[in-house]
Amino acid sequence: MTITRITAGYLPGLRDDEVQWHVLAFAQGSQRLEVAVPVLTAAQMQALVERVRAAADLQLRAMPVAEIIDAIDRAIARLLDRNDAYRRDAETWLPVVSGYDADMVRLGLSGFFKTFRAAQLRRFVAEDFANPGVLDGFEPAPKGGAVRAFGPDLLVHSWAGNVPALSLWSLLCGLLVKAPSIGKLASAEPLFAGWFARLLAEVHPPLADCLAVVWWSGAGGETGLGAEGAAALYAQADTVLAYGGNASLDALRRRLPVTTRFLPHGHKLGFGLVGAQALDALKAPAVARLAAWDVMRYDQQGCYSPHVFYVERGAPVSPRAFADYLAAELANLQRRFARRALDLEEGAAVAKWQQSVEWRAPAGDGEDLLIGPADAPWSVAYSDSLQPLAPTALYRTIAVVGVDSLDAVVPVVAAQREFLQTAGIAAAPETLYRLAGLLGAAGVTRISAIGAMSMPEAGWHHDGRFNLLDLVRMTEIEQSAEIAAQPFAPYAD
Repeated sequence: MTITRITAGYLPGLRDDEVQWHVLAFAQGSQRLEVAVPVLTAAQMQALVERVRAAADLQLRAMPVAEIIDAIDRAIARLLDRNDAYRRDAETWLPVVSGYDADMVRLGLSGFFKTFRAAQLRRFVAEDFANPGVLDGFEPAPKGGAVRAFGPDLLVHSWAGNVPALSLWSLLCGLLVKAPSIGKLASAEPLFAGWFARLLAEVHPPLADCLAVVWWSGAGGETGLGAEGAAALYAQADTVLAYGGNASLDALRRRLPVTTRFLPHGHKLGFGLVGAQALDALKAPAVARLAAWDVMRYDQQGCYSPHVFYVERGAPVSPRAFADYLAAELANLQRRFARRALDLEEGAAVAKWQQSVEWRAPAGDGEDLLIGPADAPWSVAYSDSLQPLAPTALYRTIAVVGVDSLDAVVPVVAAQREFLQTAGIAAAPETLYRLAGLLGAAGVTRISAIGAMSMPEAGWHHDGRFNLLDLVRMTEIEQSAEIAAQPFAPYAD
């Protein structure tokens, strides 16, 4: 058996032999991988902070946003090239560390990377800034005077590892607002962020020292390996952008100074609505196929993944028949993109969810039932009773609920307001906009087509917030200052 070892992270100014390394082990089939992650002392972390800040002050903050976008675009072009060494490594090793099917990862990476080409990044910036020039200098303000946007003095990223390469999103946000950035690797996916940092340094060397990628054990790093380095970094950060479980995010929030801007992204619940207009003999199978893709992608690990599809009655295809179509499509996708092997805890969670469905249904009444073989690596639960929005066990477990009207779903999902994010809708335009207004008021922040739930557009407002505006502070030159300066100009006499 061959074991491959990869060094993770990105530490400008620190030599490998100066750093303590901890090994994370991964396996998939016959492939074995050891990932060495850096464990920094407080002094090393402080030196890294100073180097990244100094480089950003010298290079990144003086760089026009258009130049930053061009550099990112060149890096993304290489990641989209399947012959490039970085892309080959991603296709080879991300399935091993994540456990996901290799073809699923390959297609997922291509779809994800395409959203960060230059044209998309320009739209991304324009989504948050009516005049993107404010990131480069003072620009006239409509009310008079001038305004400029400044990124954080030090932006710290704390990444989750549930979806491969997810770290790219926040790294690019930091670059676009010209912030010196240090990111903390997730133990479940410790590879991609360091690869991207190295690739960016290759395609645009002035950015080489403007970001770093580190690791410590646990999300908050209160104890365990790298705890003193984590404490040193959090003490220096003025903005922390964090992803993960709600409990971990709460613990991290409590350890940060009150003056630190904290931007958390925690657990969310996605769901779908299928209207009667989408349920004839031609449309319903196609919608079910798209819904199955949303369930299959990364085994529902994304915050935007669906847990329940509410399907309207009164159409040629009944909600129960839609559930059958969905089950058949999940079976087809399993043959193409096999679900990763579950560990004991994950398998127990799926079994418990399946049992809860079975226990709800009195024998023989057909009210609640599981569709398909009991041992299938996917599960579709069907119910004719309107039920609260609740998480499934993930790993391709999905509920389908028949409803008399999609409007009846709104108060049900509104009860989970703090966890709402993505709703996928298959309905006519008039119904789409009417439901969108109701769902937005209920707390939903993103409405997509079914089939696109797990593939957000570049520039989407994550959890209803601004990706870039939330990272910056605005400095204004008031009109009074402009007027007061006029008498002091050389031409005033």
